[in-house]
Amino acid sequence: MSGADERISIIVPVYNAGGYIEETIRMVEAQTFSDWELILVDDCSTDNSRQIIQDYLALRADQKNAIRLIEKDKNQGAAMARNTGVDAAGGRYIAFLDADDVWMPEKLERELFFMRQKQAAFVFTAYEFGDGQAKGTGRIVHAPQMLSYRQALSRTVIFTSTVLLDTYRLCAGTGGREILHMPCVGSEDTALWWKILRNGFDAHGLDEVLAIYRRPAKSLSSNKWTAIKRIWYLYRKQEGLSLARSMWNFVFWAFRATLRRI
Repeated sequence: MSGADERISIIVPVYNAGGYIEETIRMVEAQTFSDWELILVDDCSTDNSRQIIQDYLALRADQKNAIRLIEKDKNQGAAMARNTGVDAAGGRYIAFLDADDVWMPEKLERELFFMRQKQAAFVFTAYEFGDGQAKGTGRIVHAPQMLSYRQALSRTVIFTSTVLLDTYRLCAGTGGREILHMPCVGSEDTALWWKILRNGFDAHGLDEVLAIYRRPAKSLSSNKWTAIKRIWYLYRKQEGLSLARSMWNFVFWAFRATLRRI
């Protein structure tokens, strides 16, 4: 088989990623799985991100069909940038990658093999926390074998840059591509995973470290208070959970989140 039935569309939202974006492109080119398209969605960067991508593509005529730059004319945030990429994707499979994260060279190959083994629509992998230079710190978040919607509410172990989605299975099961769109809320990635799981799918975890989460000391995600407010909003507003059920899930979420940081 070949063509769109095999291709993985890799979606990268780009906003002021000039320090990383060329490395990100080279990292995708180094993947052992070669049937991919890379969709870079520039969300009106104010640095030189767009120019770096344009210059790189100008020198890589052989990759003109594999790497695409979409230039948004209005800054709308990561969720909308990813949704733009989803709508432009031509492959059967979708992988998300943030511009500052790192993939192991065999990431796509290993994960796609695992997805086919499990006949799954939604898979993710283990990952390691990295420092500002993406050097592994030894702190690993392991992937459980499977997560249902109920289980996922109390643990945020699914990391965006480890996810692989089968659009054929997901869209056929729900009647449209909207299920692949991230809601425009804080922690939009978690909101998407819950939406997919709520529609009757399970997430299958491959417990192999195939990505590094670059986490500078002052990153947005390190702001614990922000994370607390976001997860509470998702429970109460996005998912419409009762106060009691929100509290129950929050206690276990906070406990597991604390363990990951020890």
